[in-house]
Amino acid sequence: MPMPRCPLAPTFPADFTAPVPETVSYSLTLPAALASPALARATTREVLKAHDLHDMLDPALQAVGELTAVAAQFTESADFYLSLRYRANTLRVIVYDNHPRHAQPHLATACDTRRRAALRLLACVCRACDGDWGFGESREPGGGTRMWARLPRRSAAAYGAATGRE
Repeated sequence: MPMPRCPLAPTFPADFTAPVPETVSYSLTLPAALASPALARATTREVLKAHDLHDMLDPALQAVGELTAVAAQFTESADFYLSLRYRANTLRVIVYDNHPRHAQPHLATACDTRRRAALRLLACVCRACDGDWGFGESREPGGGTRMWARLPRRSAAAYGAATGRE
């Protein structure tokens, strides 16, 4: 008896619409390796260029670099997760690593202090861009730590213009 044929997968018409800022919605899992921050920055650069967010490159790349470098150092797993979203004229960079909250208060304070110190440059960039940043316990099922930076486009573009680079 002949095998029944598989039905054809539904076809969807190709969307030829050019990427726009409002469609930035990317997620990337990266290995916990020293090369990952550079890969994350390179990916972010191409994403922002493709979505016509050239004016945010400098602060966005600094934020991505800082957050992914810290995640690569702190995570206790083989990888960590990067999310880029653009909503309400603001770029949101979120990084998840699996480093858990310490149950012992002194360890938790020491760990938070170490993470905060590692993100000192991120704090300066966000302050200069009228954005914000932070970290805390991840709400993801696997737990760990969630770090984020929010960069409003108008002030982030001014930050990039102040460096004299495009």
